[in-house]
Amino acid sequence: MPTSAVRILFPSRAATPLRSLGLRIAVALGLLLTVAAITYVGRSGYRDADGNAVSVLDAVYYASISVTTTGYGDITPISPTARAWTSLVVTPARILFLIVLVGTTIEVLTERFREAVAISRWRKRVTNHVIVVGYGTKGRGAIQSLLGKGSVSPRDVIVIDVSETAVDEARQAGFVVILGDATRTIVLHQAQVEQARAVIVTCNRDDTATLVTLTARELNATAVIAAAVRESENAHLLSRSGASTVIVSAEATGRLLGLATQQPAAVSVLEDLLVAGRGMELSQRPVAPDEVGGPPTMRNACLPIAIQRGDARIAFDERAFLRTQAGDVIVGINSEFL
Repeated sequence: MPTSAVRILFPSRAATPLRSLGLRIAVALGLLLTVAAITYVGRSGYRDADGNAVSVLDAVYYASISVTTTGYGDITPISPTARAWTSLVVTPARILFLIVLVGTTIEVLTERFREAVAISRWRKRVTNHVIVVGYGTKGRGAIQSLLGKGSVSPRDVIVIDVSETAVDEARQAGFVVILGDATRTIVLHQAQVEQARAVIVTCNRDDTATLVTLTARELNATAVIAAAVRESENAHLLSRSGASTVIVSAEATGRLLGLATQQPAAVSVLEDLLVAGRGMELSQRPVAPDEVGGPPTMRNACLPIAIQRGDARIAFDERAFLRTQAGDVIVGINSEFL
């Protein structure tokens, strides 16, 4: 996709420029046809430069040069009735046509200026935001999870997608969107990836997800990058490309489907844990200084179930769970009833 095709679009529910332009064209054509119809109906009151009567083509011609204020003068109203129609209808039609023409030009110029100012202001304020690459099912689910936990607001989410349909949908949902290919450095620059705190990669192809992850990590060495991969054999590629977390989406779904046939209640609990803002939720916190050396304790209505120590995960039924260390991250189940 060429550089000129990369576009930043802000949330909007207003009519599209194409629809607005179409409406103005319809008004202009309506004025033209109205004047042409009036001229032809009253053709006996009009004469051309040779004194001939006005035909249908002459009526359309007269309407076009009159409404556009060209006025060659080769067709003129000669009867009082025709002159009255010209004064009462044709002249106001000319004025309205000019308003539509000038108004369209001014609106286009003003809209471009406003868009340039909006992008400039947005670039200055956007920081510590979340970039979501791909606004499909996984991308929408990731955003809903972030919003449900209250960790981000819609203005802190930037969506990147190559599909105009997906971009329009995300824009209508209230997010700033970028129409472009996230594998290209310039597109991620447009999204201010250098200032982002997290990048969520939900591409349909594993090779695309790997390239997006590699490019994002090259531009931002500290951001959390969570990537979805369809095949488990490609998971290590994303990890080596810089992904902080890799989710094997196809296999995870398959495991849940298989578990649901044998233990549907367990799947229901897992679903509850995954859906933000409803029932129980997973949460994490750093180990407290007074916990170091002993087991993690329940705090802030959070029941500890695991410890993340570097790249290792320690479950609650392991002996190491009883002795926390500085730098550990406590993972627990949070509920308002605990």
